[in-house]
Amino acid sequence: MPAKHGNLSINSENIFPIIKKWLYSDHDIFAREMISNGCDAITKLKKLEVMGEYTFPENYKPAIQVVVNSEEKTLKFIDNGIGMTADEVEEYITQIAFSGATEFLEKYKDKTTDDQMIGHFGLGFYSAFMVADEVHIDTLSYKEGAVPVHWTCDGGTEYDISDGNKNTVGTEITLFLNDESPEFCNEYRMREVIEKYCSFMPVNIYLSKENAEQEYETIDESELRDDDVVVEHIHEDAKTEEKENENGEKEIVEVSPARDRVKINKRPVSLSDPHPLWMKHPNECTEDEYKEFYRKVFMDYREPLFWIHLNMDYPFNLKGILYFPKINTEYDSIEGTIKLYNNQVFIADNIKEVIPEFLLLLKGVIDCPDLPLNVSRSALQNDGFVQKIAEYISKKVADKLTGMCKTDREAYEKYWDDISPFIKYGCIKDSKFAEKLHDYILFKDLNDKYLTLKDCIEANKPQKEDAGEEKPEEKEEEADKNTEEDKDSDKKEPEKITIFYVTDPVQQSQYINMFKEAGKDAVILTHNIDAPFISHLEQKDNTIQFKRIDADLTEELKGEGTADEETAKALTELFRKSLNKEKLEVKVENLKNDGVSAMMMLSEESRRMQDMMKMYNMYGMDPGMFGGQETLVLNANHPLVQYLAKNPESEHGAVICQQLYDLAMISHKPLSPEEMTKFVQRSNDILLMLTK
Repeated sequence: MPAKHGNLSINSENIFPIIKKWLYSDHDIFAREMISNGCDAITKLKKLEVMGEYTFPENYKPAIQVVVNSEEKTLKFIDNGIGMTADEVEEYITQIAFSGATEFLEKYKDKTTDDQMIGHFGLGFYSAFMVADEVHIDTLSYKEGAVPVHWTCDGGTEYDISDGNKNTVGTEITLFLNDESPEFCNEYRMREVIEKYCSFMPVNIYLSKENAEQEYETIDESELRDDDVVVEHIHEDAKTEEKENENGEKEIVEVSPARDRVKINKRPVSLSDPHPLWMKHPNECTEDEYKEFYRKVFMDYREPLFWIHLNMDYPFNLKGILYFPKINTEYDSIEGTIKLYNNQVFIADNIKEVIPEFLLLLKGVIDCPDLPLNVSRSALQNDGFVQKIAEYISKKVADKLTGMCKTDREAYEKYWDDISPFIKYGCIKDSKFAEKLHDYILFKDLNDKYLTLKDCIEANKPQKEDAGEEKPEEKEEEADKNTEEDKDSDKKEPEKITIFYVTDPVQQSQYINMFKEAGKDAVILTHNIDAPFISHLEQKDNTIQFKRIDADLTEELKGEGTADEETAKALTELFRKSLNKEKLEVKVENLKNDGVSAMMMLSEESRRMQDMMKMYNMYGMDPGMFGGQETLVLNANHPLVQYLAKNPESEHGAVICQQLYDLAMISHKPLSPEEMTKFVQRSNDILLMLTK
């Protein structure tokens, strides 16, 4: 073929620099595009072979070779795929945005339904110019009698094409790296890039260093493969040792038998796993394989709790595995990683359009060939189809969780403390998910028993007292009364059922003990997602309300009788003066538990307002402006409180008031560093007083 000079088919010379510089947000993504083109070339050849239009040579093994040369500052991508003729090079390469993959699929759409082409836009090849000053293509088509082609371009709008010297079917692309991109001819850097984007591409990918010295390995002769290059045969004699037998006599014992080994050229190791676990049917996967895949992909050596294998062919193609990771404490980061793939090609982490937001807390992979990607394959185009995928994923997760609760409640309870943040966050963010999981939300009570919300409501319903048998006339009066009340029932707020909760079982142990003594129960809510979650539940159901156990002094905690009004007034003045808190709220009550001297209460509304203020860093604001002051409850039955009531002028009164206040506060919330320092010093002073 005579040498030929031509122009790239671009409407404006200004578009080429834009493509080179701005088409992709990450420059290292060019490697993905080059390797993807090679995968497509091999896929095309496989399709032709299936259709009987091509026969593979003996021992054909599809592969892509990536070769780095740091001395020459070059990078090569070599595939043994379909190759190109000169006409095809001009059609596919010189016409920017003309996709050979798209044309191929259109041509053979009636002969094959296996649409697994990676490229669709015809722009990926030009990503090479983001890192290269010059690009060469050497290619030989599979067609009988085809002539090898050599194509060169220096990044401008002109190219040269001529006969080449390639003698094997396939394509070799050589990048002459620019001064800003020498890192990509480094073997370790390219390994990093390939493992990032191409770990699961459907073809084996091999990385090598050009002109590197041959490396060797030694294996047993029985492990020899047909494609191994044998350098040397090695016979190893049996190894023996002198050992003492059971009779105390020394004898020669064989510890390693004789064996024949061979020294071979070191086998190349593929950087790609062409058959990733998510592409298999769930029935073909073992528990160990799921765990090993998790460790390999996410470098997390804590075993996942469980996983969901997604495998859908209709109405869209979607496969993947979602793992529920183990969280040790609430302080662990629970930000997960969902890796999105398109035909086994890595696209991005955590694309929120296709992964429901609450599931971004999980770890996993999603592969959807039908995703409507933009031309850079780095983001999704706006498409209602994407929303359907997100809804499907959310539904599958909900089905897995509800199914587990129904069929294996014991395992569900075992995992609950770890998976509850995911589920609660999902209920807040996704109304459909919340509806499915409503009856499967669990609450752990003070006895470590797991209850559903329905169980909690039943346990906290007010118990109606049995007033004995009513007389007929009383029943009639009650019926008339109820009829009158029913007329105004729409105007009345429904009676709320209160569910008490604990946020710190250790710090709030005093309140817990009082609750248990009174025969009451509470649920344990220790995670930071719990506060917004219970607010969410209250909004959905106005017949329930959640209160922390130190938010209210329930009737069950009170003893008989009431404190004297004058005594209560005197104690209030004494504590306000001793603590220098003029606005301190003080209540004096007869508590059932005589061992509790004082306790602190803060209304649920005030606590939530304070939590909201903290969330928005509004620390400079006074909680009192929202009615956020704590109430000090003094137990009139306790000897110390009785002493203060009888001896308000005692020289020890102020110290006792301060100590009682801090003791009540410690059971309520942590003291500030300054408060704790004073409390410790005061405690030491009190102990010293006992020695005098």
